[in-house]
Amino acid sequence: MKIVDIRAVRVVPPDRPAPAGASARSWHYTAEVANPMSGYPRYKAHRSLWLPAWEQTWCQVTLEDGTRGLGSTPHGRVTAAIIDDHLAPRLVGEDGYAVERLADMMFRLTKPYGSGGLAACAVSAVDLALWDAKGRSLGQPVYSLIGGPVRDSIPCYATGNDIDWYRECGYSRFKLACPYGPADGHAGLEQNEAFVADARARVGDHSDLMLDCWMAFDVEYTVELANRLRPYRLKWMEECLIPEDFDSHLELRRRLPWQTLSTGEHWYGVQPYQWAARHQAIDIFQPDIAWCGGLSTCLKIADVAESAGKQLILHGGGNTVWGQHFSVARACVPLLECFQSTDPGVDPADAVSLPGLAVPANGSLVPNEGPGFGLEIEDEWIEGFFATL
Repeated sequence: MKIVDIRAVRVVPPDRPAPAGASARSWHYTAEVANPMSGYPRYKAHRSLWLPAWEQTWCQVTLEDGTRGLGSTPHGRVTAAIIDDHLAPRLVGEDGYAVERLADMMFRLTKPYGSGGLAACAVSAVDLALWDAKGRSLGQPVYSLIGGPVRDSIPCYATGNDIDWYRECGYSRFKLACPYGPADGHAGLEQNEAFVADARARVGDHSDLMLDCWMAFDVEYTVELANRLRPYRLKWMEECLIPEDFDSHLELRRRLPWQTLSTGEHWYGVQPYQWAARHQAIDIFQPDIAWCGGLSTCLKIADVAESAGKQLILHGGGNTVWGQHFSVARACVPLLECFQSTDPGVDPADAVSLPGLAVPANGSLVPNEGPGFGLEIEDEWIEGFFATL
């Protein structure tokens, strides 16, 4: 089934009234979170002060039978330009069902400017759109194309700091965003300990509690914080270090043999995970399916995880149809992350703007049944990114 068109697009659903019922403002908009820029006072207070304001990029693939598939990734006009200017012209005319061939081509096409980072994000959008188009053309959900469900539903955990609200929503697993880092000195260590201690008291002894450190720490700080937090039984500590610093990952593993460690949302392609498996550097692989190279790359990472006896838990996997379909079909995936940014009091289902995206109920999720990834996006919501369709 030949590809007749690939292009970057925007998906613009109709405006909806703001969800009702908010009792407070979400932590996502107000809370300080330790991050790689925390050492610079101008940017310390909130990540929005320095993160790029690029919009979401969507990719639309059209097959010769008229079937269209959609995928998405962040970083706006940058990833859109990679799709339109480089990837699309080389893939049009290829067999749209041969997704593995196309994934390999895109990995090699991006070599002149590096296949990680922004290039991997652009590749992800195209790859996801290809899988969506293939599933729709064959009348099958994507999870059936990659082996079928391994479970009836997937347990979920909530990421965010409004844990009382998440408990009301039915969650029993929680990941906190760590507020303070090395820039805050000894006082920050004490405040982090108090923050985690309070969360443990709120969720009780029988709930999973994790800590997301979002590339903010160095080895010494991580070791000191981990030892302070040992009484609170963190299920894992996540992304403590700058992702490119492989030597520090090994040192952290050596110095914290008792602590479960996870990372990977800012790793691209399969190679970092091959390294991590070979060196036993981390316990849980956490790629982002819309950043690392798409579903095709995540399937390879899952193969590495399974061969090494590791778990794989997608970054934000519960927030996208791509992550939901992948996760239900892989035995090495025990949980789905559901990043929570809506205000306390707002039913999470009320905030979903794309029909077809499943939401958790009582702490677990059942993906939609497709075809493709099962999103129900109207034609009139789609517009060209750089020009009209």
